[in-house]
Amino acid sequence: MFEHFTQHRIETSGATINLVKGGEGAPLLLLHGYPQTYVMWHKIAPILSEHFTVVCSDLRGYGDSDKPPADPAHLTYSKRATAQDQVEVMAALGFDRFSVIGHDRGARVLHRLALDHPNRVDKIALLDIVPTRTIFQTVDQVLATAYEHWFFLIQPHNLPERLIGADPEFYLRKKLRLWSANSSAFTEEAMAEYIRCFSNPAVIHATCEDYRAAASIDLEHDEADINQKIQCPVLLLWGLRGVMQRCFDVLETWRERAVDVQGRGLDCGHFLPEEAPQETMQELLDFFSE
Repeated sequence: MFEHFTQHRIETSGATINLVKGGEGAPLLLLHGYPQTYVMWHKIAPILSEHFTVVCSDLRGYGDSDKPPADPAHLTYSKRATAQDQVEVMAALGFDRFSVIGHDRGARVLHRLALDHPNRVDKIALLDIVPTRTIFQTVDQVLATAYEHWFFLIQPHNLPERLIGADPEFYLRKKLRLWSANSSAFTEEAMAEYIRCFSNPAVIHATCEDYRAAASIDLEHDEADINQKIQCPVLLLWGLRGVMQRCFDVLETWRERAVDVQGRGLDCGHFLPEEAPQETMQELLDFFSE
């Protein structure tokens, strides 16, 4: 995986971030989701790198990036802090402006990045999410059942950590199966990397902190700038066989939070880059090449 990419570790003001970089052209940052690593992009990043300089990074707390100590207010794992990492990573690589693709938690980091650093981003793509604030304000039985992990992972330390840590491989494989429409889409090579990283107790704890932040400090940040909208062009992609499709009008939801929105659903579950790589890649190429 990631042949012709080079690996880097870049120190930011808050963490050292692990990443791979490949290709030439306009800079394009790819941010993964839970419970994965940058490896989730392995089916599309090499082709994107034929058109762009592609940077695939592990979010702080995930993969082989640093896991800074948590704090009672969960500021360390706030989307604001995690977004700041990525802005500093791209600056260290020589890119003051860039485009970004985010999936799942990475898309939530990207939402915050676009609000906090509007002069840094040209275009963004958000994959299979609606805003965090919207989730918490509209949750019902259907959504709570499908997204039970949102409420499990925010429980106080160390309840979810101990339970997940008893068998992290089982937990990870089960979640990937539940959230996908085609679990065979995950290659064994990629799965081995997900399991290797998620078997680290520090990763389990940090990823719980990510969700604890989402239910606390991230909501405070969202409320503070509720009238602020994403100004750059936004592409939305989501799985037609996923939870977002069942529970939300994804386009209309994001039109409340961004000024320039387009997109569509793809015939897959939650993990678009692995379940529907060709369709996902074509949509991304069309959008970012305009």
